[in-house]
Amino acid sequence: MSERLYLFDTTLRDGQQTQGVQFSAGDKRQIALALDALGVDYIEGGWPGANPTDSEFFAAAPQTRATMTAFGMTKRAGRSAENDDVLAAVLNAETPAVCLVGKTHEFHVTTALGISLDENLENIRASIAHVVAKGREAMLDAEHFFDGYRANPAYALSCLTAARDAGARWIVLCDTNGGTLPAEVGRVVAEVIAAGIPGDRLGIHCHDDTGNAVANSLAAVLAGARQVQGTLNGLGERCGNANLVTLIPTLLLKEPFASTLETGVSRQALAGLVRTSRMLDDILNRVPLRSAPYVGASAFAHKAGLHASAILKDPTTYEHIPPETVGNARLIPMSNQAGQSNLRAQLAQAGIEVAPKDPRLGRILEIIKEREDQGYAYDGAQASFELLARRELGLCPSFFEVKRYRVTVERRKNKYDRMISLSEAVVVVKVGEQKMMSVSDSMDEDGSDRGPVNALSKALAKDLGPYQACIDDMKLVDFKVRITQGGTEAVTRVIIDSEDGQGHRWSTVGVSPNIVDASFEALLDAINWKLVRDMGAA
Repeated sequence: MSERLYLFDTTLRDGQQTQGVQFSAGDKRQIALALDALGVDYIEGGWPGANPTDSEFFAAAPQTRATMTAFGMTKRAGRSAENDDVLAAVLNAETPAVCLVGKTHEFHVTTALGISLDENLENIRASIAHVVAKGREAMLDAEHFFDGYRANPAYALSCLTAARDAGARWIVLCDTNGGTLPAEVGRVVAEVIAAGIPGDRLGIHCHDDTGNAVANSLAAVLAGARQVQGTLNGLGERCGNANLVTLIPTLLLKEPFASTLETGVSRQALAGLVRTSRMLDDILNRVPLRSAPYVGASAFAHKAGLHASAILKDPTTYEHIPPETVGNARLIPMSNQAGQSNLRAQLAQAGIEVAPKDPRLGRILEIIKEREDQGYAYDGAQASFELLARRELGLCPSFFEVKRYRVTVERRKNKYDRMISLSEAVVVVKVGEQKMMSVSDSMDEDGSDRGPVNALSKALAKDLGPYQACIDDMKLVDFKVRITQGGTEAVTRVIIDSEDGQGHRWSTVGVSPNIVDASFEALLDAINWKLVRDMGAA
């Protein structure tokens, strides 16, 4: 029979300790609801009383199936658990579960806390007992446990035993410095279980300082731990925490985990994993990591012609799972390494059927190789590739024509006598028989100048007559620039990632010695591709 494995998410607490990350209370509520829909068992919302945002979140925490958990620390030495105001603030959040961090490494007890080993044991015992007495589910995060166990195994174990005997539901072994490797994690977890801490009360919390947080977590589960802590997209202190977006599909889809363990995540919820991962990136205004396992845009991309040919015959030749299992999609990018297998597969994915020996296929490949020699990169700009192929095949309608555009950048003093930049763009298009001129500047709501490309994007998408409703929900989410040649013959390549209100994301490319012209080419492709997709090529 399968054993239950519990998933504990600490994105809202440990993830918030990522450099450059600061969630609002509203962000936390949105993330908590997404985590609950995913099916995690525990959501650690933060440290009540530690900062205004966490206090605000707990004051109006959303209703979730997952057990909402407040984080704090064991009581301070020299006072009782009942009279520790920091511990009281954690309990006042009224969460069903409370996770307290306690020292288990003697070096940290005597050096960081400056107390005796016995005092630390009493702090753990009394704090857990107090939480239990208040009717809450109590957990101990055994901080620096693996380092502590290495230095003094007897004392590190005595800390766990104190928490167990005081009634802790979960005792979580923390690789706080992230320096332990999988073999040692597995061995130590097995020894802890053998010493009297049952696996169904044991958790694992790993950091990624050696790139092994996911592997360490899996090693702990194999050794018998039945709670796994981690964060969405691997957020966390320094190099981050174990990435639940990688752990969850591995636990559900890979052996021996899939057949021996069950979690609260359903196959239906797993199919929304890409959406959940990208939601967090959107909140943080980050570009999704293309190479991320399972959910990255490149996770199921097959660039080499040999690979693409095999994929067409049987996807399992180069894919370890079907991409749709996690809400991802197969990608067969075009490049100067591509053959006709890549080309036919990519066209079929775009809904374009071409006979295998159609001479136009060879011409499309020639154009791609010629243009990549000029600086284009179609393996990262699939939408531009599709438009190129459609034009060569006579399948790309002309929705509108750009007659001219102009961009100006001005430096001037504002009313406070400070020098500011202002970019303005004018775009004239012809839709049918009607010419339309749009003018936009790059001034943001806060008065900041967002640059000439921003002004150009706004002007281009401002008024396209009958097509305006189709593009109103478009937004530019990433802008990448690379100089492909040096010196006086420098060529600029611009790749733009766009997104719409339905969550579709696509990439386009432009190349020119002039960065504005390269940007405009990519912007123009982005709009045309959305019109083709949403309005059809007929």
